[in-house]
Amino acid sequence: MAALLEVAGLKKHFPVSQGVLLSRLGKTVKAVDGVSFTVDEGETLGLVGESGCGKSTTGRCINRLLEATTGRIQFEGADVRKLRSKQLKAYRRDVQFIFQDPYASLNPRMTFGEIMAEPLVIHRVGTRRERQERCKEMLEIVGLNPEHIHRYPHEFSGGQRQRVGIARALMLRPKMIICDEPVSALDVSIQAQIINLLEDLQKEFGLTYLFIAHDLAVIRHICDRVAVMYLGKIVELGGWREVYDTPSHPYTQSLLSAVPVPDPDKQRRRARIILEGDVPNPIDPPRGCRFHTRCPIAQFPICCDEEPPLREVAPGHQAACHFAKPFPISEDRM
Repeated sequence: MAALLEVAGLKKHFPVSQGVLLSRLGKTVKAVDGVSFTVDEGETLGLVGESGCGKSTTGRCINRLLEATTGRIQFEGADVRKLRSKQLKAYRRDVQFIFQDPYASLNPRMTFGEIMAEPLVIHRVGTRRERQERCKEMLEIVGLNPEHIHRYPHEFSGGQRQRVGIARALMLRPKMIICDEPVSALDVSIQAQIINLLEDLQKEFGLTYLFIAHDLAVIRHICDRVAVMYLGKIVELGGWREVYDTPSHPYTQSLLSAVPVPDPDKQRRRARIILEGDVPNPIDPPRGCRFHTRCPIAQFPICCDEEPPLREVAPGHQAACHFAKPFPISEDRM
């Protein structure tokens, strides 16, 4: 079965406009630098990594909120980068976006009803009465009172605003939703509610998710597969159980060692993998393996000179490391 979404060799480089020397040298910020993955229909792929690794930029390139520098993006077999006019409009109807900040993504001068009906107006779906009824129905689906249709974003909490953002993304009955850290700005208790809501909606509407997050606990709860990014590249990709139970890349191992556990005794016994140094500058990333400047198992000269390909270390489990091998995480360590 063909994948619903296929991304191959995706790159997004931003030219440096500040600083006379860097701009004259034609320097660019390599935000995304050769990312490849697929998303099957009905699954949830988690894209995880620390801030600045290129997760959100990848999602925005897929939805064409940003134009990719190079690479291939295919949705249901169609080349997304070649879509124009009506074809692009139809594509955006099928691939919707949930933004990170539930307040900044909602127009404070518009009521919830106007915000949710806007996609229907743009795509000329239904009459005014039908749009209003659809808005009320969708508010009820996401757990809000249909009477809230006439209220404004500032009258509600962050969790309620995010529910409206989710409802807006569902108005056109999309096939896929790109969730750009949809719970990172919310309290922990509200995060659980929104995650459960997204899972319920996926079952009800047959949705496919690309779920972007930096919280490994959230990714583990909702995702079928996980892709770990570091400095614009995917360094590990596999099923969530394989990635969490037997991480193969040193970066993934260090991330998982930092996830807290609720048992104080187990937390004290855990062995932390603490990385040294800072994340390299994406304007001038290291040669070879981009992680070698912070890697505890780096060997020279191979790690400095040769970029490791994303290779299979177990069935359905890939890692971009010259010395990748499964590293079992015991209950005390995770």
